[in-house]
Amino acid sequence: MRLRKGLLIAGVASSLLYVGIDQLAAIRHADYHSFLSQTISELSARGSPTKAMVDPLYVVYDLLTIAFGLGVWMSAGGSRALRVAAAGLTAVGVVGLPGPWLFPMNLRGVGGDLPHIVGTGVIVVFILIAMVSGALALGRPFRVFSFVAAAAMLGFGALTSVQAKGLVTGDPTPWIGLTERICVGAFMAWVVVLAIALLRAQEASVESPTRSGGPLTTRSAPA
Repeated sequence: MRLRKGLLIAGVASSLLYVGIDQLAAIRHADYHSFLSQTISELSARGSPTKAMVDPLYVVYDLLTIAFGLGVWMSAGGSRALRVAAAGLTAVGVVGLPGPWLFPMNLRGVGGDLPHIVGTGVIVVFILIAMVSGALALGRPFRVFSFVAAAAMLGFGALTSVQAKGLVTGDPTPWIGLTERICVGAFMAWVVVLAIALLRAQEASVESPTRSGGPLTTRSAPA
């Protein structure tokens, strides 16, 4: 129980850390950082002044995401949908872990960002798998929230991609930072809500001995 609780709390910690990295970069390198016009990926771009600072923190984020995925798996009981969500979350961390070294983006105007685009695309696929599968496991309120969050992520992700041409050409991108941060924030919020929901389910299972199979076994059939 304690291990599972700690792994679920790692999900909340991962989202808080990701937001904190962005804030820290803004404080330490205000001349380079912009919430409105700069993407998050530019913080770890080759040659950026923030790369040495943020790269180790992103590693910690990915490790926390992997831990959270394991916690979701341990909480799944008989829920097949939640196990798929757990696998998706774990994959997000595993793929992202070597990202700062294997497929970082280049500075604006340089180009050659195909590996970064592909790596990011793979991560987005696993995120969507996790969100859609998780939506099917925890009841109607969470299902509605999950689909709204997924729609926000896709919608603002599309707006971000429209502006992404400026990253290659070096042209101004006045809103790309805002749209991308809303896109990413939708997933961060979903992780926090999922973690809290599973923590509450775990507490309920402790208080109700008749639910000995785990917090979600009663939902295994519809999953």
